[in-house]
Amino acid sequence: MIAEAATMTMAEIVAVGNELLSGDVLDTNTNWLCKEVTTLGGQMRRTVMVGDELEAIAHELQAALGRGTDVIFTTGGLGATDDDMTLAAVAQSINAALEENTQALAFVRSRYEELAEKGYVNRAELTQERRKMAILPRGALPLTNPVGSAPGVLLRTGKTTIICLPGVPQELKGIFTTSLQPVLQGLFGESVFVERMILVECGDEAVLAPIIKTVAESHPSIYVKSWAEGFGPDVKLKITLSLAGRDRDEVDSTLGQVLHDLEQALATAGISVASVE
Repeated sequence: MIAEAATMTMAEIVAVGNELLSGDVLDTNTNWLCKEVTTLGGQMRRTVMVGDELEAIAHELQAALGRGTDVIFTTGGLGATDDDMTLAAVAQSINAALEENTQALAFVRSRYEELAEKGYVNRAELTQERRKMAILPRGALPLTNPVGSAPGVLLRTGKTTIICLPGVPQELKGIFTTSLQPVLQGLFGESVFVERMILVECGDEAVLAPIIKTVAESHPSIYVKSWAEGFGPDVKLKITLSLAGRDRDEVDSTLGQVLHDLEQALATAGISVASVE
């Protein structure tokens, strides 16, 4: 699926929240992060959803660290309430102390002063609950949140970078697309991900299966996937070919060759190509 797999940045997500497990909230964050990491040329190796339980969160983090994951994203659990315990779990997973972070506290103070000035909150006082959002694992750095009051958190431990993001989608995306960008550039470098799509005049995925298998086995670095859409006389099936790598020209060239081989195999089987993108 991924070219030069040994050099690709491997990522995992630990999505935190009882509301996710109960079905009250749809976890759109994981889907969005998977797409973003793939676009950056990384590989999302695993995602998991856990409740607001310290031991459960820490267990998943320790497991990801044990797998040698390059980047671990957590979502949710950064707020002011007692059930927001992601950072405590991060600290436990790496055996680090929790401590009030000066930069994080300055951010929280500034944000509440701004909110009070606009009349969104009654006062700017740094209550115990608000100060909680500035208590980070030792060695962690806060990430500016352009939308909410809780900073994101960046922590490097060994070869792994842990990135803690809020559960509110607007806040998560706000941090990811602003203050986290320099970090992502360093983690993913100049990696690229390219996908090509071919639409074929075939309504039976089982007919395509042996063709796709042969092409995929001939080009193991390429991820070749057919997408079933039901049956019917007017059904056209989609086949996608995707590849990540360090060099855009090389990736494009490789995909072009595989696409050519696939088109030839389809023609031999008497299957017409409707379009190529």
